Amino acid sequence: MITAGIRDQGLGVSEKELIRCEGVWKIYNEDRPHEVQALADVSLKITEGSFTILGGPSGSGKTTLLALLGTMDRPSRGKIFIGGKDITALSDTALASLRRGSIGFVFQNFNLIPRLSAWENVSAPIVPVESKEKDRRDRAVGLLQKFGLAERASHTPEELSGGEQQRVAIARALVNDPRIIILDEPTSNIDAEATAVLIDILNGLKAEGRTLLVSTHDQVLRPLADAVFELKRGRLSG
Repeated sequence: MITAGIRDQGLGVSEKELIRCEGVWKIYNEDRPHEVQALADVSLKITEGSFTILGGPSGSGKTTLLALLGTMDRPSRGKIFIGGKDITALSDTALASLRRGSIGFVFQNFNLIPRLSAWENVSAPIVPVESKEKDRRDRAVGLLQKFGLAERASHTPEELSGGEQQRVAIARALVNDPRIIILDEPTSNIDAEATAVLIDILNGLKAEGRTLLVSTHDQVLRPLADAVFELKRGRLSG
């Protein structure tokens, strides 16, 4: 098993294991003529509070692995543990509850809802029956303000730049105060200026003690990482 190595930089990173994969496979159309093996026998550990990068070329399985670790899909074989809990044994309802409270996901294309304003997109993951609209709006606008977007709170996605849309997506990922933040190819749809802003945000999130898991082929994010796992044709290499 490959274990994420934490750099000894006096950063106060907890040594507590937060995520573990054991022999994880993902096969689409299994036992059918067009079977696709997306992941094969992946085993890894991720430490709480660390910044981990999943590297590898396009089609190597990075996004598939993120979807599994983010509880948005289930492995074909193997086990995944989050906080010591075997999530592969959970019901769909329990899995959704874990995802809503513990994991924030930032998609490569942001996946904002076009007809909703920025603050409405940010507040979308909050369960309406558990809070009042004013409280949801206050929480969302507070996060947008943190990322310099308070004045854009009422704008729809088409009125925002790519970098602004990404910050809205990050705010949405944070709205339920998750321990784990997952970002899929976060630099692929933004320019150099927005990438510099993203780096500041990621550093800030790590300083808050959040666990960051990022898929990327962009070398610019590598210096931020405590550990890098390389995927090639669905397998960990190196």
